[in-house]
Amino acid sequence: MNENKKEYSFDYGGKNVVIETGRLAKQADGSVLISCNGTQVLVTACSSREMKDGQDFFPLTVDYVEKFYAAGKFLGGFIKREAKPSVGETLNARLIDRPLRPLFPKGYMFETIIAATVLSYGENGDAEVLAGMGASAALCISDIPFGGPVSTAKVGRIDGKLVLNPSHAEWEKSDLELAVSASKDAILMVEGEATEISESEMMEAIEFAHEHIRAACDVMEKMREEVGVAKREFVSAQPNETFFNKVKEDFSSDARSVLDIVPKLERQKAVKVLEKKVAETIEKDPESFGLSADASFGKEAYSVVDELLYHMMRNDIMKEEKRIAGRGLDEVRQIETEVNILETPHGSGLFTRGETQVLSTVTVGGVKGEQMTDRISGQNFDRFYLHYNFPPFSVGEARGKFSVSRRELGHGNLAERALKAVLPSKDDFGYTMRVACEVLESNGSSSMGSVCSGSMALMDAGVPLKEPVGGIAMGLIKEGDDYKVLTDILGDEDHLGDMDFKVAGTTKGITAIQMDIKIEGISKEIFVEALDKAKNGRNHILGEMAKTISKHRANFKDGVPRMVSFKIPQDKIGALIGPGGKNIKAVQEKFDVTLECEEDGTVKVLGLDDNVLSDCQSCIELQIKGPEIGKDYLGKVITLKEYGAFVDIVPGVSGLVHISEVANERVNDIHEYLSEGDEVEVKVLDVDRMGKIKLSAKAVKPLGKKS
Repeated sequence: MNENKKEYSFDYGGKNVVIETGRLAKQADGSVLISCNGTQVLVTACSSREMKDGQDFFPLTVDYVEKFYAAGKFLGGFIKREAKPSVGETLNARLIDRPLRPLFPKGYMFETIIAATVLSYGENGDAEVLAGMGASAALCISDIPFGGPVSTAKVGRIDGKLVLNPSHAEWEKSDLELAVSASKDAILMVEGEATEISESEMMEAIEFAHEHIRAACDVMEKMREEVGVAKREFVSAQPNETFFNKVKEDFSSDARSVLDIVPKLERQKAVKVLEKKVAETIEKDPESFGLSADASFGKEAYSVVDELLYHMMRNDIMKEEKRIAGRGLDEVRQIETEVNILETPHGSGLFTRGETQVLSTVTVGGVKGEQMTDRISGQNFDRFYLHYNFPPFSVGEARGKFSVSRRELGHGNLAERALKAVLPSKDDFGYTMRVACEVLESNGSSSMGSVCSGSMALMDAGVPLKEPVGGIAMGLIKEGDDYKVLTDILGDEDHLGDMDFKVAGTTKGITAIQMDIKIEGISKEIFVEALDKAKNGRNHILGEMAKTISKHRANFKDGVPRMVSFKIPQDKIGALIGPGGKNIKAVQEKFDVTLECEEDGTVKVLGLDDNVLSDCQSCIELQIKGPEIGKDYLGKVITLKEYGAFVDIVPGVSGLVHISEVANERVNDIHEYLSEGDEVEVKVLDVDRMGKIKLSAKAVKPLGKKS
């Protein structure tokens, strides 16, 4: 039955990886089962044989799916069937997608689906790495045109030593989390976070990953030779040189005028005007442009104008080192910064760089604000998270927005990782923190703008960051062996260029990095130069931010919850909470606070008044330790009996005021002196071995009959 099954194994950082093909999902164009340390991922590749009419982009979709049965678990919550992708699954899909996309032939526009399904999960086998590796292997052995192989590796650093594809336990000790995808010869994708490491250390980690990636690529090449099928015929459409040269000859001056326009929206309007002008000219005499009379003139005009601007912009940069609107290669756009521009949010920061503007807000709170995620690796509770929102109006578009896009999730994750490294420890700052980044204008690198505005907003909220964080996006124009690295790229430079390389960090080092390219890889030389120039640009931006805010505000704004945190013995948690939560609810109502108790006995009290928080803490400590004999307390009558009154000193701690301890005179009916709900000052006379508390009212102030 499995006569076609073939296995290929190799060592990957001390772990045995096995790639199997020929047994599962045999009707897919390419299919592999890739395994390591109990983790098994099925990866399939399918590409349509027919291209949709009018298709003008490459419709590549990558799906990464975690099945909870893979870990022998049920999905949490009411719904037990895996539904829409989680944030983590979406981010992993993007990691797989980005290095594959530039390796398909130019002009290949057949719908292509890569599906990676985690069928078995072992804690020491990295499913994300296996999925990325499996995607390349499936494409290599299929008939789908593909310029691979490419492989993926993750790198950690523990006690200064680089570790390939660390286990979950090892990640906890690492000050670096880096994902690298590369071919045998060049880097294709980099993404990760770090604890302020230097550019040289980052480069060392990337090279370390690349060294191991080459070995994985060797195995895939062997698979392609032994079990791969012939690639389907595909010939990229040849450019109509007559058409392009005629448009270039007639409209170069118009295109030059477009590239000289500084405002983005004005430039885009000018592009549309030029496209219309070209289309109208073509329509009058299509044959002189090398086109037939039945051509789609509008579509042809759009394509040729885009190509003309592409070549003109790149030529300006390569030959004259002149960018759109005349900016220098290393020049950062004008920066404006503000904080505390919103009244109610706990912190706010506005960062504007050129025509990119991001408003960030910060909310601080307690444990209830933590973000819970349910993955096959287990449940996580995050005390810090960042949400990135990119509304259509930020680019002047009039369209609805109905869900969070993959791009938004990816950009938000990058900004979140950039800021994580400088957050105070939980012991030093026990709050939960949410950053929300609203992109108000966009013309290049709104994710790095989110890092900058988020950093300022956190400081404005009073969060004691170790260092401010800034970020910058680098670009690349490469023609043959010649290249130019661009600092702080515009949206058009991203669209018409070859690289989008984002680097975030402090003045001390890098905290997050992400690189995507449109070409078949970049060399170490380019990477090092881009990192060096990114450092200069980042330090410039941090200097501009420091003119507005350079450290956290000393005191919270009005309306921001204050917190007092302390620990109680774990065996006393039940006493604090009380039956059905009775005690903890009573404390919250009494002091108008929010009270949270964690499993390790950490108690957090949140309120708006420092004095109230102090009183609440004293109350809880009294609950736990019990009252002090001889000390006076203000209590509340909860029950009246013939023989006396039961009084709550604090919720959950009650004692008996015997009828003889109410007044100096003989008391026949206690109801004549006290009612349920009355507050009464009492002294603790005794606490017996059983914990029963004897109280006296008359020892403090004898009570009289009620009128």
